[in-house]
Amino acid sequence: MSDSSSGSSWLERLGKVFSDEPESREDLVDVLKEAQSQGVIDDDALVMIEGVLDVSELRARDIMIPRPQIELIDASEPLEKILESMLESSHSRYPVMEENKIVGVLLAKDVFRAVVKGELSSKEDLQAIYREPKFVPESKRLNVLLRDFKTSRNHLALVVDEYAELAGLITIEDVLEQIVGDIEDEHDEDELSNIQKRAGESYAVQAITPLDEFSEFFDVEIENESTETIGGFLAVQLGHVPRVEEEVEYENLYIKVLKASDRRVELLEVRPLDGVEAGEGMPVAG
Repeated sequence: MSDSSSGSSWLERLGKVFSDEPESREDLVDVLKEAQSQGVIDDDALVMIEGVLDVSELRARDIMIPRPQIELIDASEPLEKILESMLESSHSRYPVMEENKIVGVLLAKDVFRAVVKGELSSKEDLQAIYREPKFVPESKRLNVLLRDFKTSRNHLALVVDEYAELAGLITIEDVLEQIVGDIEDEHDEDELSNIQKRAGESYAVQAITPLDEFSEFFDVEIENESTETIGGFLAVQLGHVPRVEEEVEYENLYIKVLKASDRRVELLEVRPLDGVEAGEGMPVAG
């Protein structure tokens, strides 16, 4: 079969699929699925087209990294400690906070270049390479944000709530992953660990973390025959599927739900109780 006849055949098949014009997004998705089933488009193309449609409706709040999970640089800390924290976490961009206010963004490549050139010997040197932070509202649509990322060549934005308080962080990679799926990089293997160190004494803990792993890491004793994960243990203690913002005390730990659906808890924040003010009416597990 010649290329022209093959092209005609493809156009005829596509025209047949779209013979009835879709009147809503749901109709369009049904048409696209029909096109996929007839071999007009492949599975990957269908996933990406649906992702493009999602990006036009989702907002920054829907996919941002919430504030408790952000690796922040505390500008008041000594230079050596700041550099050590950056080395341990191995991210490419770090928001810098001073007196509860974001004052800039540090790019790992800028810091590395300054170190190699011998131009980083003081906190003032570090401040000189701060990048200006970009702030976006929680309600910003992802398709508009993606366009802004492309035109500004700034690939990180800090998400603020209605009170102009830091709510989260979002990158161009986060937006693109809504279209093409997860994009793995050289640090993803580390990011998949169940327990991740965050700013201060805070840890982000996957709810699927086995109880024995959790117990060993935080040096606590948890015995529960009805569940094998920390998320399941929390659900047993609360008597229901944990909800976002719910808090629990267990031995010397403060546990807060960061991410959950109607069916399961997904992500927790865990901190030592020292210095944490327990919320009024906070349940005590045990």
